[in-house]
Amino acid sequence: MKRLLVAACVGALALSASVGAVAATKKTTKKAAAPAAAAIPAGAEKWQCELGHSLYISGDMMRDEVITMHWEGRNFRLPRQTTVTGADRYFDSASGMDLVVIPSKAMLFDRKEGHRLADECQTTAMQGGAAAPTQAGGLRAPTTTPLLATPPGGQQH
Repeated sequence: MKRLLVAACVGALALSASVGAVAATKKTTKKAAAPAAAAIPAGAEKWQCELGHSLYISGDMMRDEVITMHWEGRNFRLPRQTTVTGADRYFDSASGMDLVVIPSKAMLFDRKEGHRLADECQTTAMQGGAAAPTQAGGLRAPTTTPLLATPPGGQQH
């Protein structure tokens, strides 16, 4: 009876040791399989943001329905969304990344976490006074044209 009890204990110890070894192997495998940082897409334009952040955009924001944004080592494909404000918005529901571009700047939001990731993002040209290279930027009225001009004939309605 004592031998049977000792054999059962030895078997249980051997089994737990092998399960621990398998678990350690799985942990090592997960760490080794961690994805490498994605490369910045070729031809991407840098947008410098406040607090030292930056993002890179590839694609033509004036016409493309999907752009690629590089942020913190990852590439995100962001489809264009329709807005009522005239801003350009690119949002991917799977990742939660939401890029909103107005003529003077871009803002990046994480809709899954519910906070802003970057603000005051501008290209080099925008830092020099140009409008954003987007549909919203292209629609901006020239600064020499008054927005509330008197119509021809001098009558206001």
